[in-house]
Amino acid sequence: MSTVVVPVQPAATAARSTAWARRLPLALGTLALFGWLLWSVSSRQALLLLVGVGLGATLAGARFGFTTGWRHLVESRDPAGVYGQIVLLGLLAALSMPILAHFPETTAALGPPSVSLLVGAFVFGACMQVADGCGSGQLYKAGLGVPLNMAILPLFALGSFVGSAQLNGWLALGATEPVGLVQRWGVGGALAATLAGLAVITLGVGAWCGQHFSVRRIPRRWLWGALGLALLATLNLMIAGQPWGVVYGFGLWGAKAATALGLFDPTANAFWSDPGHAERLHQTLLLDVTSITNIGILAGALWVAARRPQTPRALTRKQWAIGLVAGFLLGYSSRLAFGCNVGAMVSGISTGSVHGWLWVPMAFLGTLVGLRVRRRYF
Repeated sequence: MSTVVVPVQPAATAARSTAWARRLPLALGTLALFGWLLWSVSSRQALLLLVGVGLGATLAGARFGFTTGWRHLVESRDPAGVYGQIVLLGLLAALSMPILAHFPETTAALGPPSVSLLVGAFVFGACMQVADGCGSGQLYKAGLGVPLNMAILPLFALGSFVGSAQLNGWLALGATEPVGLVQRWGVGGALAATLAGLAVITLGVGAWCGQHFSVRRIPRRWLWGALGLALLATLNLMIAGQPWGVVYGFGLWGAKAATALGLFDPTANAFWSDPGHAERLHQTLLLDVTSITNIGILAGALWVAARRPQTPRALTRKQWAIGLVAGFLLGYSSRLAFGCNVGAMVSGISTGSVHGWLWVPMAFLGTLVGLRVRRRYF
């Protein structure tokens, strides 16, 4: 009697087939949105969607977490993540500053040194550790399917909107004009000062950890993540005319929702009655630069998640409550601080804004507090 041998599909092949089955609807949806933007909105917005997809795929694929890098530095004296962020800042500054100098239609990520900035950066640094993610971290982890980060997104938007509505009151406590190094010192001076500042931080991190900077010691995912983000952020600057940002899109979503529900009168608010903000408030979200890249980041992270599904840990009710409150405060404080790790630190420092250099130490001090809360409750 003959025996029929049924071939068994290898596990790896089956996993790839499953991943492609999950990715196909996402790919078709993204392609359809790209085509619609190209046809009905503008080529700029269509290209920015692709930039956002690349940013999300890079963040999720490399697990390039700004929050995680800082946490590992403090708790494990592991500098790899921070070194990766320093590489990103150096590369992006070298690419962005000449563009700003030679193309006057591009703008830097300038924010005013202020009480608002100092308070906002400190609170943000604390809350990003409790909520396990900064602005970009919340987006890509939500795209990966992490329940807490998915739940935080609308609260982040609400907090960012409330922060924007109250921003002028905070600025009244004390603020100076924004300072741009490229405008003051030119490309050479601004880039030299930025690289010198990054070198000082690198030496300090190395002394603290006992692991001095060496490209060979940095895990490859941090290096290719830094390179990918630097190139994509540069494309964002060239296409949009402004640096990569996250927070403004969230605040705009919240403002649109509050206005549509009749809960907010933008004409009576100093921030949203500004002509530029008022125009965006009445336009479709698909015309907003930050919103379209945020949507792309979610799509890019979903693409990665289709191949590598996450298994999030269960949280208690208390942990959920603390995480959600931290999410709201993330949005609120990021608006006060004129950006998160992306808008204030990455885009601020790489385009020569002094406010980015003020943001970092205050956010790091906040991180030290946030880690104590995280250790106690999480």
